[in-house]
This record gives sequence, C-alpha cells and structure tokens, in this order.
Amino acid sequence: MSGLSKSKYTKYCQCDKALWLKMYKPELEEVDEATEARFKQGNEVGDLAMGLFGDYKEAHAEKADGSLDLAAMTEQTRQWMAEGVENICEASFLYNGNYCAVDILRKTPGGWAIYEVKSVTYPDEKDPNKIDKYIPDIAYQKWLLTQCGVKVTGTFLVCLNKEYVRDGDLDIPNLFVKVDMEEKIAGDLLSVPVNVERAMKTMERTDELTTDLNMGCHKPYPCGFWKYCTCHLPQPSVFDVYGGKGRGGFTFEKKLNRYNAGDITYDRLRDKDLGDIQNMQVACTLDQCGLVNRDGINEFLAELQYPLYFLDFESMQDAIPQYDDAKPYSQLCFQYSLHIKQSADAPYEHREYLAPSNGGDPRRGLAEQLCRDIPMGVCTLVYNKDFECTRLKEMAAIYPDLADHLLDIKENIKDLLVPFRKGYYYLPAMGGSFSIKSVLPALFPDEPSLNYHNLDERVQNGGDAMTIFPQIQHMDPDEAEATREALLRYCELDTWAMVKVWEKLREATQ
Repeated sequence: MSGLSKSKYTKYCQCDKALWLKMYKPELEEVDEATEARFKQGNEVGDLAMGLFGDYKEAHAEKADGSLDLAAMTEQTRQWMAEGVENICEASFLYNGNYCAVDILRKTPGGWAIYEVKSVTYPDEKDPNKIDKYIPDIAYQKWLLTQCGVKVTGTFLVCLNKEYVRDGDLDIPNLFVKVDMEEKIAGDLLSVPVNVERAMKTMERTDELTTDLNMGCHKPYPCGFWKYCTCHLPQPSVFDVYGGKGRGGFTFEKKLNRYNAGDITYDRLRDKDLGDIQNMQVACTLDQCGLVNRDGINEFLAELQYPLYFLDFESMQDAIPQYDDAKPYSQLCFQYSLHIKQSADAPYEHREYLAPSNGGDPRRGLAEQLCRDIPMGVCTLVYNKDFECTRLKEMAAIYPDLADHLLDIKENIKDLLVPFRKGYYYLPAMGGSFSIKSVLPALFPDEPSLNYHNLDERVQNGGDAMTIFPQIQHMDPDEAEATREALLRYCELDTWAMVKVWEKLREATQ
C-alpha cells in the first residue's frame, strides 16, 4: 500500500469515504467538464508561475513505464538543495512512504519557503475566506518537509491577481499575488500527524466505509462520488428542493440537517425552512400538477414591446489573460445568436456572429456587429440577464466609441427567467431548477428540434462551446468548418429556445 500524497491527504480531510472510494472504486467518481477545465487551467497557471522568482530547476524523472520516478525526483531535489539552487519547482520529498511535491521551494536565509500555486483569483471581497480551503494542503507540505529535516521558514499561497489587467506582454510579478499562510495553517499543522495516521488506516481497509452524508459532500469542493453516495435516497428527496443563498434559501447545510434528522422526503418540508417558491415546488411535486399564475405572467409580458430581440452570448475564459484589457478569468464573448420579431404578425428573423478562429481577441468584432444588429432603444430579451448585462458593461468600458450603444442595449434588456424565478409558471418536470436547460424540456417534452442532445456532439452545451472555440485555430480545415457550424447551430438553438419559452408564456395567458 503506497503512502499519502497531497491530493490523497486533502481528499481525506474532506471525507474519509471519498479517499477510500478514490482508492478502490475510482470508476464511480464523476468529474464534470468544469472540474476538468479547472485542472487544465491549474496546470497552465502552475507552469507559468515556475518563473515567478527568476531562474529555476524542475524536479522530474520517469520510470520505463512512463510513471513518475519519485525516488529519483527526491534525489534531484536533495542535490539541488545541497548546491544552493535558489528556486526548485516540483521539489520532491518522501517520508515513511508519504510524498509531496512543492510547487516552488525557494531558498531563504536560514531555510526554505514553500510556495503553493493555485489558479484561484485573490483577493475576493465576496468570499474573503475562499483561500482557506488550501490550508490542509499547505499544512501537510510543511509537516512532511519538517519530518525530512528541512527548516521551513515560510508558507505562501500564490494566486492570480484579481485586479491585474493585461497591457502588452504579461507582467508575471503583477499577475500573481503571494499570500502569507503561516498563521492560517498553524492550527491545522498540529493535527496533520493524527490525520496522516487515520488516512493510512482508511486506505488499508478492505471493506467500504459507511460514512454518512456530511458537509464534505459539498465543501470545499463538490464531491465526484455524490451520485453514488446518494443512490439509496428516495426520489425526489430533500436534496432536490431548490436552494439558494439568499433570503429563504434552503441551503445545502439546511438540507443536510434535514437529512440527518430523517426528514428526507418532500412531505416533511412544509415549514419555515422553505421560502414561498420552494413550498410551491414541493406542493407541485407531491400533487404532480403544474402552477400557472396568469396575472403574474401578464404583468411580465406587459413590459415587453415590439420589436423583440432574443439574444444569447457564448464566451470563453482564460485563467491567464491572452489579450489586452482582460483580467484573469475574464468572460470573453466570441459569439452571439439573435432572433428578431418586428411585430406580432411578422416572421422571425435570425442573425448570428461567430468570431474568426485565428486566435485573436474576439470582442471588438462582436461588439461592432452587435451594434449593427440591435438598434438603440429596442427591447432585448435574454435568459438570466446578469451574464449578458455584465458582458455589455465590460465591452463598453474597453470600447468608448461603442459605449453609448452597448449600454443602451444593456439598459433595455428584459429577463425571461423572471416569471419562472418568481414562481409564475412551474411544472414538476423542471426538477426544482429554473435554468433554461430544465425549463425547456419540461415545457416541450416531445419536441426533438428543441432537444440539445440532438445537436452535433461537438457542441451540446455552453461548456462545450467555451472549451472548443479556442481549439479551432489548431484544427484541420474540414474539422474547423464542422466545429464552427456546430457552434452556430448550438447558439441558434439557445435563442430559438427563448422564443419558444416566450410563446409558451403567451399561450398560458390566453
């Protein structure tokens, strides 16, 4: 049985059963596209951060089968430390079979400092404790290095600077923020030896743990074994009730408290813990009936005036900003679809834009074409307007000559999400969700043309679009053309779906 690594140790700290499953039933773990994208971005950020302090040496060795040769890497590290190499990346250490690789080990007067690199942005005024989830990781590293006889003089977290705006070549020192973690890890450091011992015992077990659901299912990361660990629950259960962080939100913690109290089915939930919308969802599910508030829907529809412009953006995100006037993780719009209805009797028009796949900044061309396609002063409909409004505001800030027009579009946006979020229209088939990907199949269960799974498999959701667009520049011409067509049809369906939802709302009031 091999020892612990950083990833195994942090997995144990989140949930002991998750560690056991990772060891013995890894095929049950579900890794979504967002998680895979985060891993990829983390690797890119880590590679770039290697040069944060100038010249460095990277510990790396492989066995004949291609796996990492940890013993050789630890020997490399030992030799370089003895030689006084100032910066060692992937500095490797083994102690009683337990292993860790320090992202950057930096020589200091009297010892060595640990720098753990993460692709998260910092600071974050909305979540100032966001970096606390990395405490176990860094505490484990300091403990292991100390056991190996290394004098650790500092522990730091290297994050992307949230306020950094690219202007010309990347400014590596200003792209990154170094956060002193010494005080934060002090408490956890004391518990590392006990945790290591318990984690080792967990990995040595041959029988599956019976750990019950807990906050580790959700924090600090959503667990990939959630579906497996909840397969015994009745459907629907308390975890299917819509939950938000705002007023009346039935948060994960409240759901967990209900579960631990044995109140896991919908019929036990009619009380003050639920808001009005959630109680409505529960009632509709129990009675297997829908709810249509015609007065509420009419109130919403009365705010819309012809001509109507149904708009949807697609965007990509780069942890490391590629273009000027972009920050880490800026949402860069590269595509939009637009369905237009000039009057009640007019047929729908469709317009679309997809930026060239040449690796250039897609925003300027998109903004210019958008201003040509959407006149000032017209009603624009989107689904969940925060996204489109924020992108329009951002583009207005970097393109002053287009700002008046872009901000006019923003100010005249109406949100098709509103009647669903307010509970004016609900069906049990929506499953407690108001996203258009849940609303659409509930409203049109037998309409193949509105089924995203019938699209080209290259692009069937926003995650696909975000991931594949930057790759087109590296494809052969035929594949690039097919991929661009898949992107166009996907985005077109997004706005056509909005059209059909709007039509369904109108039908409900007649």
